[in-house]
Amino acid sequence: MSRRIDIEITSVHGETATWRAAGAKLPKGSLNSSVVPGGPEVGKVYRAEVEQFMDDIEVLSVTAPKTASPLDPRNERITILEKKSDGPAVTVTYAPKGRGGARRDGDDRKPRRDGDRKPRREGNESSARSERAPRRDGDKRPPRGPRTGSLTVAPVTTTHRNAMLATLSAEQIPVAEQLLRGGIAAVRTAIAEQNKTLQSQSRPTIDPTLIERMAEDLVGRTALAFWKDRAAGAIGAGKELKLRDLRAVVTSAKTISHDDESRAMLKDLQNSLNDRIEHMRKVWNEKLATALAGNNLKETLTLIARPPDVSTRVSAEDAAKIVGAVSEALNASQEPSVWNELVTLTVETSIRRQVKPSGIPANETSKAVAIKNAGAIPELAKLLGMAVPPPPPPSRTARPRKAPSRA
Repeated sequence: MSRRIDIEITSVHGETATWRAAGAKLPKGSLNSSVVPGGPEVGKVYRAEVEQFMDDIEVLSVTAPKTASPLDPRNERITILEKKSDGPAVTVTYAPKGRGGARRDGDDRKPRRDGDRKPRREGNESSARSERAPRRDGDKRPPRGPRTGSLTVAPVTTTHRNAMLATLSAEQIPVAEQLLRGGIAAVRTAIAEQNKTLQSQSRPTIDPTLIERMAEDLVGRTALAFWKDRAAGAIGAGKELKLRDLRAVVTSAKTISHDDESRAMLKDLQNSLNDRIEHMRKVWNEKLATALAGNNLKETLTLIARPPDVSTRVSAEDAAKIVGAVSEALNASQEPSVWNELVTLTVETSIRRQVKPSGIPANETSKAVAIKNAGAIPELAKLLGMAVPPPPPPSRTARPRKAPSRA
């Protein structure tokens, strides 16, 4: 089947002319000059009707290329209209200070003055930033003040690491620095990268055995120096350090060999951790006693679900009181929304299997909540006529299998 393409004459040799697709290198071929009306001209583009074969393309006929008409009787010409700007590219509006929104009816607050409003920049251009006065040479950005609130992590110093590195020889320092970055794995990675670079330069590689042996001798000293820096930062942070970060520093001390200095630091951190936990337990117990005295079951269940630490438990006497009060409150005449909330809070506590509701409100939502939590509160399964699910199995930590011994 024939098709039409635009071809460009590339050369003329007597009765034969060569061509290629207009604006491209392929396809290309040759044709008889007689097929071109008026004779072929090198560089001129024609409209050709061609037929594709397995080995080449045959030009059947050649006509002059289609030119654009100077007239547009159907008004099909596309005109690009210039967009006129109705205003500046950046607009400035004033938002009121604070978090309040629009003024409500009956609000007797005083209207804000013009000086109390803060301009807000809109648009894609940063013209407002360019209006600032440029910083002069030598001017430095003023230092930021200390942040308020608890620190996210313990501030780590480098005093003990620098002291440890000062005692090493020149060939041990690079190995110790890699150990401080990532342990033995970082040393092996650095050796592999260095050997790869040496191989690309056709230079002899280094033996990893000697360096790994040196790293094994230094790993204890580097780990101790790194922990001392963490401990010093935690001690310096004091009460502003978060409890979880303080516990992490104390827990990580179990993986290193201590000297006299680190033992003293660990003792201080452990005492600080114990004091903070005891204080949190005291506050938690006081809140729990207040909630129990006021018969505030929602607050009571919330406190039980979120103890200050995993080792804190409710006394047997208080647990019996809470179980009885919650069981009595979960009855069929209870408000459905209150009943649903109490069930949801009870599921998050450790006394959930001891709670025995006396009824379920005649409400579809309450029934759905009861079906969903029947596994956590077995008494709900009895009220629904369902089989009582067994208690969950104790969690066991999977132990790694020992490798079989080779004879």
